Amino acid sequence: MTFCLLIVAKAPVPGFAKTRLCPPATPEQAAEIAAASLLDTLEAALLTPKARVVVAMTGELAHAARGTEVAAVLRKTEVLPQRGEGFDLRLVNAHADAPRPGEPVLQIGMDTPQVTPALLAEAANRPEDSVLGPAEDGGWWALGLKDPLHAKALAGVPMSRDDTGRQTLRALTEVGLRPGILPELSDVDTITDARRVALAAPRGRFARAVAEVR
Repeated sequence: MTFCLLIVAKAPVPGFAKTRLCPPATPEQAAEIAAASLLDTLEAALLTPKARVVVAMTGELAHAARGTEVAAVLRKTEVLPQRGEGFDLRLVNAHADAPRPGEPVLQIGMDTPQVTPALLAEAANRPEDSVLGPAEDGGWWALGLKDPLHAKALAGVPMSRDDTGRQTLRALTEVGLRPGILPELSDVDTITDARRVALAAPRGRFARAVAEVR
């Protein structure tokens, strides 16, 4: 059975993507890192067995770093626009828009370019009704739902905070789910995060882009 591998992404436009990397990165370098992160993530997703890859995108690729390359890879996926005010509602709507009837969803972002097809496949095939992948900063990097309608639990959960993971877990349990916990990963918010992730995945585009920042 296939599953929907949903990637929630932002166009890697200078001044729009990964601005917390500046300084020491310039806005252009930060956008290059964001583009590399998205490309590495897409590569892993497209190699994941039984995954139908859907990308919920915001921003204009016409102004993005490596925009032509990103657009070429996106043509191998299904792309839909993000919709809604606030990131919590954008996630709720993406889970409603992306899957086909009866199809489970595994949702990730573009901040964990160290993911592998094996890790994504394992997360998608867990037996629990839901899974949550904690991030080292207190957030989360993956959310899997056998029934995507349960993503409505995310409405009102504060995002991008050090308690986002705990609050998301509580919201899921409050609607009757019993989430399994995936391995903890470091996502990329600061240059320290970026260098840590680059060490974990030294052969990818992401590591090469991070190495350009002095």
